[in-house]
Amino acid sequence: MRRVELTYDKIAIEPLFQFLIDPKYGGINTFTGTIREWTGEIQTERIRYSAYIEMAQLEMEKLAKDVEEKFDARVVIVHRLGELALSDIAVFIGVATKHRAESYEGSRYIIEQLKNQVPIWKEEFDTDKVRWGGLRDDNH
Repeated sequence: MRRVELTYDKIAIEPLFQFLIDPKYGGINTFTGTIREWTGEIQTERIRYSAYIEMAQLEMEKLAKDVEEKFDARVVIVHRLGELALSDIAVFIGVATKHRAESYEGSRYIIEQLKNQVPIWKEEFDTDKVRWGGLRDDNH
């Protein structure tokens, strides 16, 4: 079972976490990515995320399905779009499995592949200029 979405709304973690709970699973791993103020020497003011929505949704579904099938898991992937302020939640990933090791492995796989293959881009506004990033931008 999986829940995958792109949203312009703030990400509410509690209902997503509740979706992961099932007596069949003993390990739940979550990753919450937020907007940080500093990237090296560069001070960020805000970020705007955009995506090729249809393709991003499809790729996120594939990632969730891969982890779901490999680990007999329940999976959540939610990514924000639009303009985000410092400390806003940009991405939430949750993986529930029978044992903790698989939940960690599944969560790590999803965030790495999300950065590598899902067409989501960020426009980062700092005190001096605007910078673009996306698909395997390590500052994501």
